[in-house]
Amino acid sequence: MSFKRYTVTSALPYANGPVHIGHLAGVYVPADIYVRYLRLRGADVLFVGGSDEHGVPITIKARQEGVTPQDVVDKYHALIRDSFARFGISFDVYSRTSSRIHHQTASEIFRTLYDKGLFLEKSSDQYFDPEVGQFLADRYITGTCPHCGNENAYGDQCEKCGTSLNATDLIQPRSTLSGATPVMKPTRHWYLPLDRYEPFLKEWILEGHKEWKTNVYGQCKSWLDNGLQPRAVTRDLDWGIPVPVEGAQGKVLYVWFDAPIGYISNTRELLPDTWEQYWKDPETRLVHFIGKDNIVFHCIIFPAILKMEGSYILPDNVPANEFLNLEGEKISTSRNWAVWLHEYLDDFPGKEDVLRYVLTANAPETKDNDYTWKDFQARNNNELVAIYGNFVNRAMVLTHKFFDGKLPSCGTLLPEDIAVLDELPGIRSRVEQALETFRFREALREAMNMARLGNKYLADTEPWKKFGSDPERVATILNISLQIAANMALLSEPFLPFTARKLSEMLRLGECSWEAIGSRDLLPYGHQLGTPELLFEKITDEQIDVQLQRLESIRAENVRNTFKAEPARPDVSYEDFSQMDMRVGTILKAEKVPKTSKLMRLLVDTGMDQRTIVSGISGFFTPEELVGRQVMVLVNLAPRIIKGIESRGMVLLASDAGGKLVLLSPEVPVKNGSVIS
Repeated sequence: MSFKRYTVTSALPYANGPVHIGHLAGVYVPADIYVRYLRLRGADVLFVGGSDEHGVPITIKARQEGVTPQDVVDKYHALIRDSFARFGISFDVYSRTSSRIHHQTASEIFRTLYDKGLFLEKSSDQYFDPEVGQFLADRYITGTCPHCGNENAYGDQCEKCGTSLNATDLIQPRSTLSGATPVMKPTRHWYLPLDRYEPFLKEWILEGHKEWKTNVYGQCKSWLDNGLQPRAVTRDLDWGIPVPVEGAQGKVLYVWFDAPIGYISNTRELLPDTWEQYWKDPETRLVHFIGKDNIVFHCIIFPAILKMEGSYILPDNVPANEFLNLEGEKISTSRNWAVWLHEYLDDFPGKEDVLRYVLTANAPETKDNDYTWKDFQARNNNELVAIYGNFVNRAMVLTHKFFDGKLPSCGTLLPEDIAVLDELPGIRSRVEQALETFRFREALREAMNMARLGNKYLADTEPWKKFGSDPERVATILNISLQIAANMALLSEPFLPFTARKLSEMLRLGECSWEAIGSRDLLPYGHQLGTPELLFEKITDEQIDVQLQRLESIRAENVRNTFKAEPARPDVSYEDFSQMDMRVGTILKAEKVPKTSKLMRLLVDTGMDQRTIVSGISGFFTPEELVGRQVMVLVNLAPRIIKGIESRGMVLLASDAGGKLVLLSPEVPVKNGSVIS
């Protein structure tokens, strides 16, 4: 806490779709926790956010929807801004890169670097659509991937095999604008000479910021060790900030150049007279919260731009997170495989903090993590309801029952009371240490330890059994419990702001500083409490099933949209086909073949005999699912020895686009041995 002020930024979400849980876990929840913590400590902190509204994906979305790019960004900027507000992300400013002040700021910075002669200017050949008459961004070019043969690979990446590409790598490229074959045509652009700033960046990052998270430091080191190359800061496009120099008609600033400048322009918009304090004063700490896909831009490219300009401070830390997956699969906006924030808020009203809690507890801080709806339910029911909420509710209800809702006096303290109270300052200290070093999962775990401490204290002391025989002891227990609850209200605010506010109102807790956490007398003797209310409620299996069914329908739709039948095999004669004897059989027994991952040993009644068939279906079915199923069997397949087992026949299955196997069965039960013809 040695800085005079803090400027905290969060990555600008792209305004071509809503915000999902991957964005929240990677960037916005940890940023909000950190900012709320700083505010509670009394720091001068500015939390800057906004929508990233330029670039090719915006124009693609506009073409898909038959509207203008401005229509697209207006729609999604409003949706994203309102979703953040409903979720409690406490930005001081949330603006946009299509604003006048942003165009002005980005143009000024470009012009400053241009006037200093710091850009490289050079021509290169680029694909051009001769029918539409414009240069093509990589995403406007498709063709055959040279690695996997996918015929619809993009000019920057093949989404089937995941390989990064250059547009010139594609086989038989074509323009998505007209379908025409693009031609190479020279075009002139300005480049950022990153190679010239490589020595500075190596010294600044590799020697000066060894405290950065290992994933951030490691990615920066990899980039620097491989050598930096000049990078174009302009491109041929009709949507973006016009390049502010003569002879640059039809060119705009590359979105990666103008987007980070949005942090500065949004600050200027909020604080037109004092914005420079937050961007140019060396006593200001600049912290960028981003996902791992933005590390190079915020740690190497943007700092290089600021260094070249000369008057700005550089980021002191960039605590980037890894990615969050959903039910074992990578979140994909194009495939609709996501939990969208605005939909969550509609489906689970009043449960903003539940999602904040789950995303923080499972944050992808050091590696990619997985979000599942069952884990969401379990953490809510077993932790927030059963520990946090249960403790507060019991303490409140018992105080209303035995002492008319007034804080009882604290009598003689027993060793177990002192031990509990002595724990409180240590919990606060450990939460602080974790937050100061951007370990949010650990910080939340320590904060929840205060609730666990209180819950165990009540369970061990059992005041509900003692009021008739020792009311003074009960008074002491409940006084201590409510002091713990008051500490929880303060300590929870960065993590669970809605819950902290509700708990503070129930306790009628006045204004308290962060430094008061750990105190034994936050609530005075005789203090009147409010009415007890449940802080959390259980989430039912039915609620979770709705979400899982929704995902399953999305998965099925994606399979239908992406499935492409394999080419037919060579023709066979009718005489050859007629030799195949396929019949209906019933699986009598099923067991996994030891020391294999895929093989299942089946005993099948074919109507003619009972025979053993070995099938590679263990990863798709359990033995219990198979026993009793009628299946289609090729019975005259020559026997084979598989893992020492004689297999006589083949069970017929189908495989979908995702590789999932489906048994082929008769629509209604028939006699075993029935011939399939």
